[in-house]
Order: sequence, then structure tokens, then C-alpha cells
Amino acid sequence: MTRHDWQCAGVRWLLEGPALVWLGPDGGERLSPLPAGRPVGFTTVGRRHCTGVRRGGRHTPCPVKAEVPVTAVSAQCADCARLDRSRSVAADTMADDPRPYDVYLAWFGPGLVKVGITAAEREGARLLEQAALSYALLGRGPLMAARRAEAVLGAALDVPDRFPYAAKRAARHPLPGRRLRTEQLAALHQRACALPQLPDSLAVRPFHAVHHDSAFHLEGLSSGGALVTLDAGQTVAGRVAAVCGPDLHLHTADGRLLLIDLRLLAGWTLTAAAPDAPTTATVRAPEQAGPEPLF
Repeated sequence: MTRHDWQCAGVRWLLEGPALVWLGPDGGERLSPLPAGRPVGFTTVGRRHCTGVRRGGRHTPCPVKAEVPVTAVSAQCADCARLDRSRSVAADTMADDPRPYDVYLAWFGPGLVKVGITAAEREGARLLEQAALSYALLGRGPLMAARRAEAVLGAALDVPDRFPYAAKRAARHPLPGRRLRTEQLAALHQRACALPQLPDSLAVRPFHAVHHDSAFHLEGLSSGGALVTLDAGQTVAGRVAAVCGPDLHLHTADGRLLLIDLRLLAGWTLTAAAPDAPTTATVRAPEQAGPEPLF
């Protein structure tokens, strides 16, 4: 899949679909698209190391190549994570960002609808990253207006801005129908638009539901599959069944359905394995997974 000296940096969602990101020793990047049906096979090499910082479309490697725990959702060391958040909209350390922002309502499952913001130029890629099954834009405006609208919905309508990721993962199997998603989003959109506290600088958008069925390919999956636990010198192989947010669902040659959290794949150096090679990594039922962070 890649050269021995290229490090995996997890998944990146483009409007064309998901792709694995590879970081070169010189700071360069490569992408490997992950369409449904693609053969995938890799073996982890050595230790898992910090992926550094990506800012303004450029990657800066970790200066000390710090090792990170195999179970950590983030593949950044503490110093790189601190640098990353020093100029971050998510961390509220970028209040002077002049770009327009969209306020969205994201649907992950019955009772799992959140409000959030994303740079308008990203054109919905943030919703693909978060594994939203459907979403609708509420409005567009300056960053602080978008932040204010997010806070208003939280206070007035009790709409959260995040959920535990494990709850999102559990809610998507079996895949809820589009009609239910559309109806619940439309009702919340109507209530949100009626709020007098929305900032005047937010241009409210008419309701339009966007569904990610064709992007995620979750139809027909009765479950997410057995979770893969990665460690050094282990092989995972099969064919892509679906990719939803950071989750890769993989059909193995022996008929199993596996679930790989690509956030946990970030930081590993990988060597290629045949797609029909035996999977030697430990797998466990999803309900055995420990607590996961909000996302």
C-alpha cells in the first residue's frame, strides 16, 4: 500500500470520498482512496509515533518523533497537540478567522442530533468526518455569529454540540431510513429558525436535508463488525465494505466483518500485505470497547 518509510495519518474525507493519508519523511503527503470493494492489506511495523501538526494545508513532522500509546484516539503527542490547539477554531483560539462559517444540524441516530459549525469553504466535509448520516444547514455568517447561534441552540433547545462517539457508532446499525432523518431534521430546523435570539448577521438557510448513504455504503450491514485492536507486527487484510467517518468496515477472506477505527491506525508505519492474508490483530465485539471521547 505504501513505502516502508511513509507513516499512516488516518483518514481524510474529500467530497470525492475517503482516503488514507500518508506522511513522508520530508513532510510530503500522499492519499490512497478507499472506495467500497477496494482490497486492503497491511502489517504494522515498529512503534506508533506522533503524526505532527497539519496547518494551512501543510504538514510539520513531530520534531522528536514521540511515541504515542496504541490505544490513544489522537496520534499526536502532548506538545504537538498543544501547538495544534494554539490556533484552532475548535479550541476557541482563532476568533479572528475572517472566513464565513456554516451552522449545521447533524443527525447520527434517533435522539442523536447535534449542532456544530464548519468553515463554509469545506463544503460539508466536516459532516463526513464526523460520521453524520444526514445533516441540514441552519445558516451562514461570521465565525462569532456562528458560535453564538451554536450556543443559542444549546441553551434554548437543549441541542448538544457533541456526543460520545460510541453512541454514534451504535446508532447506525441497522441504518435508519431517510424519511425519519429528514422529518427529525426538518422539525428541529423549524424550531431553530423561530428563535429570536439568533444573531442578525447569520443568514438563515431554507431547509434542505443532505444524506450520506452513497458516501458511506452502510446499507446491508447489520452490524459494524468486530473491533480491531492494533499493536506492533500485526496484519489486517480484506476488502472495503464501507467507510463512515473514521470507521473502516472490512470484509475478510474468511468471511468476517471487521471494524477498524482509522484514528487508531494513524501514527503507524505500515507494510503491504495481501488482501487475502490472515488477520492476526486482536478483534473484539463492539460492546466490549471501553469509553470513548466526545466527538
